[in-house]
Amino acid sequence: MATINLLHGSTTKRVIDEFFQVYYELGFGYLESIYSAAMACVLLEAGLHVEREVPIAVHFRGIRIGSFRADLIVDSRVLVEIKCSAQLHPSAEAQLLNYLRSTNLEVGLILHFGEKPNFKRLVYSNDRKLLRAP
Repeated sequence: MATINLLHGSTTKRVIDEFFQVYYELGFGYLESIYSAAMACVLLEAGLHVEREVPIAVHFRGIRIGSFRADLIVDSRVLVEIKCSAQLHPSAEAQLLNYLRSTNLEVGLILHFGEKPNFKRLVYSNDRKLLRAP
């Protein structure tokens, strides 16, 4: 079987594998904060470096206009956004792309702890970003 080399593919594969383990242990219906804590636990146990609730500044025309908190950043490579609604709203992808655009991170995952587990992997390469994060 041929493998595809994806940017930070081994990290995203490990995060996705752990996501399904957390989902099957906890199931549907908890708050995002519970899933985030569980994901941090299993990722740390898997030997990955995990940062939670990382503040990231948003700039407009060179001026800091606000900030957001990334749910998780794994191995300083992958931004993880956790959702737990019944249905994944299409705005989740736009949100993650904007988060990536505000950082030097290029790969993001949406982990959806919905009625059925689901994930999305998005890439926003740094060479496409108009304003790189400082």
